[in-house]
Amino acid sequence: MQYRIAVLPGDGIGPEVTAEGTKILDRIGRKFNHSFSYSMGAIGGNAIDSTGSALPPSTLDSARKSDAVLLGAVGGPKWDNPLASVRPEDGLLAIRKELSLFANIRPVKVFQELKEASPLKPHILEGVDFVVIRELTGGLYFGKPKRRWRTKTGKRRAIDSMAYSEEEILRVLRVGFELARGRRKHLTSVDKANVLESSRLWRELAQEIAPQYPDVELQHMLVDTAAMQLVRAPARFDVIVTENTFGDILTDEAAILTGSMGTLSSASLAGTPSSEVGAFGLYEPIHGSAPDIAGLGVANPIATILSVALLLRYSLGLEAEALAVEKAVDQALADGHRCADIVGPGETPIGTLEMGETIGSRIGP
Repeated sequence: MQYRIAVLPGDGIGPEVTAEGTKILDRIGRKFNHSFSYSMGAIGGNAIDSTGSALPPSTLDSARKSDAVLLGAVGGPKWDNPLASVRPEDGLLAIRKELSLFANIRPVKVFQELKEASPLKPHILEGVDFVVIRELTGGLYFGKPKRRWRTKTGKRRAIDSMAYSEEEILRVLRVGFELARGRRKHLTSVDKANVLESSRLWRELAQEIAPQYPDVELQHMLVDTAAMQLVRAPARFDVIVTENTFGDILTDEAAILTGSMGTLSSASLAGTPSSEVGAFGLYEPIHGSAPDIAGLGVANPIATILSVALLLRYSLGLEAEALAVEKAVDQALADGHRCADIVGPGETPIGTLEMGETIGSRIGP
């Protein structure tokens, strides 16, 4: 089979880690008789520098013509001016909106070999393997009105709106129920229904569609309780579904369980994932552009490589290929290979290229 992948390296370490991701795809292609072609596009800070836009029309057009999108990271101090009219993050928000990427899926799995890298005690991490689904195109980040102004007395004010429609909530809840159905059949819906009207609607809709999934146990949890339980008893979770802002915060907290953001992948989908080809998606590591280590060859590519596994699974329907990538990562870690962000006492770190090659060699030539 032939597949077209839009590759958006972005800023900082983005080009380094996406390069390792495409190498993994090429190895999968050789092993399983697939062909991958790549169209490169600019996004974020580098796109602002070259075109004045954080998401040039050519990049968006290339993404729409592809089977899936592989993204590096955006942003950096060079463009970190709060008064700037265009920011790198504008490109990320825009591509999510333009491609209707409403469901962000972030698997959180603690590797046995990396337990010591986490600040939490090892017994708390035993059995941690869950998925967070974050609604991605609504809520505070997109709601209107959103503006800043000065009052008549010269004081500065600002407003953001957390707005959700029934359709926006239902479609992401369905992704949660579907994923839970294929896992341990437990869905935790996270909200702030004791305070927010949008959360009360969220909870009401979750209760309304739950009977359509009688095999899935639905639990409601307030976001502050969820934040506490993520570090107190994370193994209790199977699938978590929540709105945009809560999901943004909780997924970064969940990254601490693994000891490093350098190992966590994500998928942003425009539909409900299934075992068959279907859901168009954008795939990226959850870490940032890390400009302080850009160009040094020390960035951990594992999160990008595991994002490639999600790409194979959710957008291309290639489950065996996805498992081959995940198994290769497991084997590399089991054999003691570590990048600087996950290296332990007495261990010698390897670089980006070395880790990519180490994992790739466990897939095939």
